[in-house]
Amino acid sequence: MPSAHTSLPVINLSQADDPTQRADFLKQLHAAARDTGFLHLTGHGITDAETARMLELTRAFFALPEADRLAVSNLNSPHFRGYTRIGHELTGGASDWRDQLDVGAERPAPVVGPDDPPYLWLEGPNQWPQALPELRPVVLEWQSRLAAVAHRLLQELLTSIGAPSDFFDEAFADRPHLHTKLIRYPGSSPTGTDQGVGAHKDYGFLTLLLQDSVGGLQVRQGDGFLDVPPRPGAFVVNLGELLEIATEGYLVATDHRVVSPPGAVERYSVPFFYNPRLDAVVETVPGEYLRSAPGVAHDATNPLHAEYGRNELKGWTRAHPAVARRWHPELVPSVT
Repeated sequence: MPSAHTSLPVINLSQADDPTQRADFLKQLHAAARDTGFLHLTGHGITDAETARMLELTRAFFALPEADRLAVSNLNSPHFRGYTRIGHELTGGASDWRDQLDVGAERPAPVVGPDDPPYLWLEGPNQWPQALPELRPVVLEWQSRLAAVAHRLLQELLTSIGAPSDFFDEAFADRPHLHTKLIRYPGSSPTGTDQGVGAHKDYGFLTLLLQDSVGGLQVRQGDGFLDVPPRPGAFVVNLGELLEIATEGYLVATDHRVVSPPGAVERYSVPFFYNPRLDAVVETVPGEYLRSAPGVAHDATNPLHAEYGRNELKGWTRAHPAVARRWHPELVPSVT
């Protein structure tokens, strides 16, 4: 599909605290969420030093010897945590030409009984490389910091459409499902494919993306895709499918992909996914905006469930079938 250069709306979160700018801030946020589902977020309070350190450690992890990375392979984890080798994650059934480290909230392994929902397996301990001990505290602090930013943004987003700002507070208050990926796109695939990660929508609530200066992110517009070049000091924010469902299609979750960088150029990025506790049931957000909501277009190949954990588990089993077959073979043919 063709691609072109674009500029996402730039939303300054600090303007929400300024009485002279708040109304305009809410108007801009509303328009970005309604029309695009993507935006650049500035004024978030995360310092340049913090983002530089996060990217530094991301590069350091992928610079480790392969044996050190494979020691924390996600094949070791019933919780889908750890390192995924290049080409071993699937999007739309095709291999993504990238490798990554998946980290969630650091929690004890659950005791899952035969009558418990299997999505409880998605909580548990992370795997950390022994050769890079400084990674653990930095990533866990990063998750905590970005969770606070994401929650504030979610509240302001609800306010912008005339809904109660605290509508989702209870769903996120106790055990929000936090997820961070450290990702490397290692240049062009030897097969010639440029699928760094295939076109998809995030199936949760909010994603905050830190990316380096290489570029490659593209967002669907009409029949094509638009390039989203990196913006220094800004996170790329996109809305997930559950926010679209919760607003009856009023807010937009948009397809996006990453095109592999050329040749031997490497690209690094750190997406953070902010989602509610696994057993949270997503209900329709009340408000007058619903008069203009078009409804949700359902995709038979991607059924969505009101109970968040079922969507999350479906995503993991599809993207990482080898992990699912090893630890949860009973789920592979049945998760829909």
